[in-house]
Amino acid sequence: MKPIPQTDPGASFRKHRAAIEKAVRRVLASGWYILGREVEAFEKEFGSFLGCDPVVGVANGTDALVLALRGLGLKPGAGVVTVAHTATATVAAIELAGGVPVFTDIDPRWMVTDPQRLADTIREYRKSRNPPLQAVVVVHLYGQPADMEGIRAVCRKEGLLLVEDCAQSAGAAWAGRKTGTWGDAASFSFYPTKNLGALGDGGAVVTADPAVAKRVRMLREYGWSRRNMSRFPGMNSRLDEIQAAILRVKLKALKRENEKRRILAGMYRRQIRNAGIRLPEQRSGGEHVYHLFPVRTGKRNKLRDFLKANGIGTNIHYPFPIHQMPGYRGRCWTPSAGLPETEKAAREELSLPIFPELSEPKIQAVIRSVNLWKT
Repeated sequence: MKPIPQTDPGASFRKHRAAIEKAVRRVLASGWYILGREVEAFEKEFGSFLGCDPVVGVANGTDALVLALRGLGLKPGAGVVTVAHTATATVAAIELAGGVPVFTDIDPRWMVTDPQRLADTIREYRKSRNPPLQAVVVVHLYGQPADMEGIRAVCRKEGLLLVEDCAQSAGAAWAGRKTGTWGDAASFSFYPTKNLGALGDGGAVVTADPAVAKRVRMLREYGWSRRNMSRFPGMNSRLDEIQAAILRVKLKALKRENEKRRILAGMYRRQIRNAGIRLPEQRSGGEHVYHLFPVRTGKRNKLRDFLKANGIGTNIHYPFPIHQMPGYRGRCWTPSAGLPETEKAAREELSLPIFPELSEPKIQAVIRSVNLWKT
């Protein structure tokens, strides 16, 4: 058997190849390649899928979070609460938007933002002479939705904007409502490995507020209120027509492919019987879309080496908490108790192979190898 990758965006292309090539030819023949009919159609179709309109297509997921924060009027130097257990893009976007990252620890069971820890962080931060807080960015990591009812209640009580980072949660839901529709705005990434992935970069801002959407549309193109007339300083972050056309193809399959991810995750949960490994759980009230399947063990590197020797690819999401990275150390606020759960997750997490095209023989090979590993 060939080596089994942790993820395989090429398999998704091969599966949808005929429809993708037809869509690309349509764009090439149109003669219009940036912010045209394909982008407009995708924005409407994705909004319909989420149950939230409007949607604004942008160049990538990092820009989407920057534009969401700027579109909501984030003030320069304002504090933005988020987690350090996330992709670097989350924190980079906060700084690019002019905010100061403020870290709260994660829930040890789910590895996402915890409402009680969030409330405690806000209370401690405000006791000292820090820049005012203005927003919370909640990250739905691994495809696992955070407790949006609890988090939204904290934000409303504290008078803070709520932004969702949905880079890994396209199609996930909390209490029957999709992620990306709970906050004042949300950002999505369409990086090729994502559940809804383009064949290049792409992103989107989602908001139910037409005024915010209008501002984001201007911000993504130099702040133009009309061509060559900037109402305020903006940036260049435009979703191109080819990627939008590809996303329209992939969007049609997203619900079905998310269900396949759940089936694969269910096989892992039922059949992996290794007492030295902690498996992710299906959270009550949430609909997980298993962008990743993160297991945990105190002997993570040994497990990874064992699986590699057996032809099984894995990845670590994420090996370095952002507050410990040289580029961010000392630039971000952390609670006096530190971020112990964040740091523990960074030492223990390992992502097993999971993607919709993963075959039955291959997932069984992963399960056998994991069960054979001796701690």
